[in-house]
Amino acid sequence: MKKMFLFLTLVFILTGVSYSQEKPEGEKMKQWFFVMLSRGENRSQDSVEAAKLMEGHMANINKMAELGVLRIAGPFIDNGNWRGIFIMDCKTIEEAESYVKQDPAIIAGRLAYEIHPWYGPATIKTNWDKE
Repeated sequence: MKKMFLFLTLVFILTGVSYSQEKPEGEKMKQWFFVMLSRGENRSQDSVEAAKLMEGHMANINKMAELGVLRIAGPFIDNGNWRGIFIMDCKTIEEAESYVKQDPAIIAGRLAYEIHPWYGPATIKTNWDKE
C-alpha cells in the first residue's frame, strides 16, 4: 500500500504540478536531488538473493524516509532499464550519494544510479510526514 501511495504521489507531482517562468507571488522553490535508478551491471543473482536485495532496498528506502531525507520514491512498472526514482532533501549531492550508496541493491550492482540537482516546489508532503 505504501509503495502504491508513493508511486501515485510521484505521478501527481510529475504530471499534475507545473510551473511557468513567472511564479505567483509568495510561491517558494528549492533544490532537491533527483535520483534515477536503473538496471545495474550485475543482475546475475538468483531469485532468493534478488529478493533479499529487494528487502534491503526497501529497508533503506524506509530508513531514508524516516530520517526525512527521502521525499518521494517509486518504481517504474514497465520493466524497462529505468527501475525507479527518489527525490531527496539533502544539502549536497555528496550527502544524497552517501545515502544512496547504503542501498544493498546498489552495493551488489543490481541497481545503478544517477543523481541530478532538481529545482522544484519547496514543500513536498508525503505519507511519511508527521502530523
